Amino acid sequence: MYAIAGVTGHTGSVAADALLAQGRKVRVIVRDAAKGAAWAARGAEVAVASLDDVPALTAALTGVAGAFVLLPPQASIGSPTPLDENRKLASAIAAAVRAARLPHAVLLSSVGAQHAAATGPIQALHHAEGELVGTGAAVTAVRAAYFQENWGAALGGLAHGVLPTFVPAGVRYPQVATRDIGRTVAAALVEGGKPGLQVIELSGPRDYTGHDVAAALAALTGAPVAAQDAPLDAVVPTFTGFGISRAVAELYREMYAGIASGHVAWQGGAARAVRGTVDIADTLGALLAAAAAR
Repeated sequence: MYAIAGVTGHTGSVAADALLAQGRKVRVIVRDAAKGAAWAARGAEVAVASLDDVPALTAALTGVAGAFVLLPPQASIGSPTPLDENRKLASAIAAAVRAARLPHAVLLSSVGAQHAAATGPIQALHHAEGELVGTGAAVTAVRAAYFQENWGAALGGLAHGVLPTFVPAGVRYPQVATRDIGRTVAAALVEGGKPGLQVIELSGPRDYTGHDVAAALAALTGAPVAAQDAPLDAVVPTFTGFGISRAVAELYREMYAGIASGHVAWQGGAARAVRGTVDIADTLGALLAAAAAR
């Protein structure tokens, strides 16, 4: 049996769905029992636990061959001290992993997580990887590229034929769909872990520039779309305008700068490079359809 956290999100739900489709036994971890009802109807066990509730999470992780865990971004998005909040959460997850004697933990991590600093919010995942390795469990870090779905926040500019981007439009960098992340997580759980830390560097079928994304949107909408560089100084006011804390906004500014400079990049070496199958055009099409339905 495999335990899956985050089944109300885009990655955990795909991982749980993939495992159930293979006939695997799954225990979903939810904070509210009602949110597990649909999974129970499909034959999954339901464990009610918050990721920061060590006793409840320990119970949810006990007796499984492997578990998928993550640091949900919404957990700290309004916090004035987001890195501290995420460190506390990582420590709680690690304590539960240790107490449950979990054999194998699969963590949703990020490109650039090999660095301890100058990566914005990714610093929390560097810390989380270390916390989990310290439990003695086998750890697989799925270091995902920039989420393709993040472009959804920029679609408002399409009315003016503009796609704003905080990463310079000519910079080519890896991007991946959450569907590919969920499927990779499921495969990692079934494969099992090895002692210490194993790293999967997960990207989409190819890397993209902002110009590539704009061209895909133009093809989908039938209207001209131009990628437009937005200054880094606009990150903080833009994000705080969405209700995100200034501290979190400043971390994202640092991350965008790291992508542009090449600091937020793959580690390589012993890490296993994996490419998904979902092209950016498929993800953009789904984002446009969802926006039209609202």
